Amino acid sequence: MFYSIKGNLIHTEPGFAVVECGGVGFKCLTTLSTQRALPKIGEQVTLYTHLNVREDALDLFGFATMSELNCFKMLTGVSGVGPKVGLAILSELAPEQVAMAVATGDSKTLTRASGVGAKLAQRITLELKDKVKGMQTSGEAFTPTGIISAASNAGAAVNALTVLGYSPSDAAAVVARFDSSLPVEELIRQSLKAMANGLK
Repeated sequence: MFYSIKGNLIHTEPGFAVVECGGVGFKCLTTLSTQRALPKIGEQVTLYTHLNVREDALDLFGFATMSELNCFKMLTGVSGVGPKVGLAILSELAPEQVAMAVATGDSKTLTRASGVGAKLAQRITLELKDKVKGMQTSGEAFTPTGIISAASNAGAAVNALTVLGYSPSDAAAVVARFDSSLPVEELIRQSLKAMANGLK
């Protein structure tokens, strides 16, 4: 329903920020990462949003980056992962770290987040990894500049970006712009930055 909200930041508390837009103050539940990226009170801010509808409440979630929002949606799509857990994970880990953990099956990294035990972390990595496998048709990705092998750093970066909700073809096209010998996390970081700047 809401794609983003832009207005003046009028209040912050741990866990949420209030953005005034058209005379209305919107309370946006946020991660610690987004809160660290917020400007000073009174300055203009844009948050990418997700509206969660429940029987007894409408909760608006706000994120500093589109990749954080995509990661939140992906996490809360896993059975047993509610918005509170999604925020906890993204308060502890950057989207590229979550994607990397899922792509490599490293469930232990996810347990660093408050409220995420070993069983839930394993469920997250398994379910999201299965989603990625379902989206891939082969062990290779084709790009305008050639083929990316799934076994390479670039291939691992493409898998991780797919976890964040990007299509394999879009992810492969962006990853192919960078030096494939870079560490996987750096490839993911640079690709997310490029995508945020519209270089698809």
